[in-house]
Amino acid sequence: MGEKIKTLLAAVGAVFVVILVLSLAIAAFTGGSFSTADKVAIVELEGIITDPAETIRRFKALEERDDVKAIVLRIDSPGGAVGPSQEIHGEIKRLREKKKVVASMGTIAASGGYYTAVAADRIVANPGTITGSIGVIVEFFNAEELLGKLGLKGYVVKSGKFKDVGSPLRKMEDEERKLLQAVIDDVNEQFIAAVAEGRNLKPDEVRAIADGRIFTGAQAKEKGLIDELGGLSRAIKVGAELSGIEGEPEIIYPEKRDLGFLGSILGKASIDNFTDLFSGLRIMYLLPKP
Repeated sequence: MGEKIKTLLAAVGAVFVVILVLSLAIAAFTGGSFSTADKVAIVELEGIITDPAETIRRFKALEERDDVKAIVLRIDSPGGAVGPSQEIHGEIKRLREKKKVVASMGTIAASGGYYTAVAADRIVANPGTITGSIGVIVEFFNAEELLGKLGLKGYVVKSGKFKDVGSPLRKMEDEERKLLQAVIDDVNEQFIAAVAEGRNLKPDEVRAIADGRIFTGAQAKEKGLIDELGGLSRAIKVGAELSGIEGEPEIIYPEKRDLGFLGSILGKASIDNFTDLFSGLRIMYLLPKP
């Protein structure tokens, strides 16, 4: 009799372990939620935009979930590099084929931060959000005189006359300045085209304000750059309405990847700033620091 009880207890224990493992697997796949209710997911875009990989990874994970009906992109960013901003913009446009996407602006959603927002179905901003800054910037410094005072001189071996354009070792030539200005003008036109398409404005209307000026959320609404004023809760409600969710939606936040030892100490924004020091020539959709 005792042997039978032991066997029974072992079987019950095995079943419990299997259930526990399955539960953990389901939780990992669903972001920790077992509910089958319709959901609105919040994806956060924070700090300087230098690498779109993590944001795109979250988008793709949510895209495959039938229970996620809408995604709110919560933006707190002054912008960043052109390529990554454009990648996130393009991914949002693709994602909209399956989900409703609402951009929610926090403290700041300027330049590249605004670029990503215009791809969404709707844009919601606080009245005091800093946004706009439609434009392009590239910055250099010239250390030639400083090096001279230190008794140092830089040398460059290059394959073409423009290969070291923007070098801190010498003064920029007029021909180089014209080359860079042409590149910046082209990238700025891409920004104007994205805003015009996303906001249903004429390119000339956007071009008239594409000089880097910033707007409050209230001013941006008057210009047609956003849809309505409100915070994150309003953006969630808009996402639920657009996707046809009845009643209060369940809110989920996709799991973030571990930033590692350096990230745990410095934080994501600090890592971005640290790596930017060694990034070389980088053309930016970025609100300059005052």
